[in-house]
Amino acid sequence: MTTKSLLSTASLALLLGATSASAQAPISLGHLADYSGPTSDVGTSFGQGVADTYAWINKNGGINGTQVKVDTVDYGYQVPRAIAQYKKWSGSDKVSAILGWGTADTEALTGFLAEDKIPDISASYAAALSDPTGAGGKAKPAPYNFFYGPSYSDAVRGMLTWAAEDWKAKGKPGKPKFVHMGANHPYPNAPKAAGEAIATELGFELLPPIVFALTPGDYSAQCLSLKSSGANYAYLGNTAGSNISVLNACKAAGVDVQFLGNVWGMDENAAKAAGAAADGVVFPLRTAVAWGGSAPGMKTVMDISKMSDAAGTAYRPVHYLAGVCTAMYMKEAVEWAAKNGGATGENVKKGFYQKKDWVPAGMEGVCNPSTFTDKDHRGTLKVDLYRMKVAGATDAPLSDLVKNGAIKLDKVKVIDLPRKAEWLGW
Repeated sequence: MTTKSLLSTASLALLLGATSASAQAPISLGHLADYSGPTSDVGTSFGQGVADTYAWINKNGGINGTQVKVDTVDYGYQVPRAIAQYKKWSGSDKVSAILGWGTADTEALTGFLAEDKIPDISASYAAALSDPTGAGGKAKPAPYNFFYGPSYSDAVRGMLTWAAEDWKAKGKPGKPKFVHMGANHPYPNAPKAAGEAIATELGFELLPPIVFALTPGDYSAQCLSLKSSGANYAYLGNTAGSNISVLNACKAAGVDVQFLGNVWGMDENAAKAAGAAADGVVFPLRTAVAWGGSAPGMKTVMDISKMSDAAGTAYRPVHYLAGVCTAMYMKEAVEWAAKNGGATGENVKKGFYQKKDWVPAGMEGVCNPSTFTDKDHRGTLKVDLYRMKVAGATDAPLSDLVKNGAIKLDKVKVIDLPRKAEWLGW
């Protein structure tokens, strides 16, 4: 064999080796989680759902045979920390996509995501993140932002649609009174304008907003204000921790109001903590069923859960299931990208547009069908409303409380909102 042939053979071997190594390089994803900050009360279960899902995906061969490297960072719900972490993820070791968390940080990253072409499927459902082109005129373009579930604004629209029907069914006289409650913060404020607009359209009397912090505290004064206002329906815009304080204070003050919970404002853990004060709260789920519900996809969810609970005895609250669905949507978008030019951010974004009425494989009956287009990132306008029911003491383990019916989620109604162009982005 000539020297030239030997060099050619060596070059080919090196090329094949490099190709093989490249094929085996893991797919990198960033994961922002709040396990220690003011929203950790709900962030922990959602983040665990994401982490368990990717552990399960890797156990079952990864994505197209490639392992997924998920860099989970607890940023404590602090925007500067989220931005600093993003700079690392968008640097030389660029991630294919991000699984995000809060509203303030997701909105702060929106421009960077578009510039760097990195998709982010966030746990913030702010409607401002749903307009990819900015054509709606209510929000800046957010072409690389996605989320699974109805926006905060659409959830409020659904709850107030139900509330108007509820008021009429009860035969109450006059206009029902509605009040928005929450911190003066991008997250609880995100649906405020949309909620007040549809409340007016539906014939509610609007009351001045009542402000309370994102952290637990003594909110007796706010409850006395709520009571004296004569409100009939009150939207709690914060996460569960501070909402529990409000619910307990308002029960002690004898407030008679129908509370409407933000999607992060109520779950089974919150019901356990608040006890009887949580009874009757109406709030939206992002999934079609809760833990253990009758759905073909529940078997997949329970298999995923065993990644951090090998015995299979843990009860998983509604936010865990939403985390699983979110992770599975991202998985299939990355999967499409890897088969169609590589798992780059731009291709992952295109992956979100490939299916209509999309339910991830194995999640049938759990994740609600979603459709994303390059002109509208509102995946679904279906709002599943549930009422929290609490009966008796709640000092037992959560799994026992649910099993014995002390804590129960009753389905109230499914509201299918119209896809109004004027609602895009707010």
